[in-house]
Amino acid sequence: MKNKKLLALLPALLTASMVLSGCVQRTSSGKPYGWVYENMAIPTQHFLMWLTHLMGNSLGWAIILLTFIVRLILMPIMLNQSKNATIQQERMAHIKPLLEDITKRQKAAQTEAEKMAINQEMMRLYRENNISMTGGIGCLPLLIQMPIFAALYAAIQYSPALSKYAFFGINLGQKNDFILALVTFAIYALQGWISLLGVPEAQKKQMQSMMIISPLMITFMTWVSPAGLGLYFFVGGIFACLQTLIINFMRPRIRAEIAAEMKKNPPKAPAKVEVPKVDSKPAPKKAANTQTTAGPKKQRNAGKQPRRKR
Repeated sequence: MKNKKLLALLPALLTASMVLSGCVQRTSSGKPYGWVYENMAIPTQHFLMWLTHLMGNSLGWAIILLTFIVRLILMPIMLNQSKNATIQQERMAHIKPLLEDITKRQKAAQTEAEKMAINQEMMRLYRENNISMTGGIGCLPLLIQMPIFAALYAAIQYSPALSKYAFFGINLGQKNDFILALVTFAIYALQGWISLLGVPEAQKKQMQSMMIISPLMITFMTWVSPAGLGLYFFVGGIFACLQTLIINFMRPRIRAEIAAEMKKNPPKAPAKVEVPKVDSKPAPKKAANTQTTAGPKKQRNAGKQPRRKR
């Protein structure tokens, strides 16, 4: 469930990021304008220039400092969501036998009525055992960062002063930087690997797909964006690794708490819904009306008296 939600969320966020970054228009002379540029890009340009001078005339270190500030503000929210997701994973491990039974019957269902009834039974299983259908994952931290993505993109892309800065040989205004995309993929792949540490084998199989899909999505965004925004993604990946290490440190205590909770209140199995099976065989055709009375058929004009001639 968690993987499905994330798979649905990542393309939506990527699309939103591309839409926001494309809201800046240009005049015939090439001057940028538009709501995003005037209200987001220009203030960000001024702020980044101030940070750049503060950091020894280095735009790269200014972006790293900005990333540090943003991620530090979001850290409590993101840690709380990661903790909730870990709690949901531990609860899911305790209801796994019940869930497997429902899943088996769901695959064997032959009618839509049966499938709908079993789906309702699965929803009751989650609800009665205090398990979220979304796996405890929320999109608030990502939604908060969307304006930052758009502002950084527009500020670096359309500011001649900012687009000329370099950081360790990387031009921060240029797109398609292979080295930055490669290290960004590596840092998010590392974060995915760290997230599997201490996870039961059954759940690892469900999470392994995200170890590849999530880094690939972020790497693609890094590749198509100015390197300055890619630097923001890379530093954000370092924070993601630290956040995951903190959750892994908390996992044994969370597991013990959920085990004690489940021992006190064992998993509740919802009542099975019995759906009457509909006979799929076609009903026999009715036989045509036949004459059941014995004897020869009467002729139509039988019994009529011949007319007398006048």
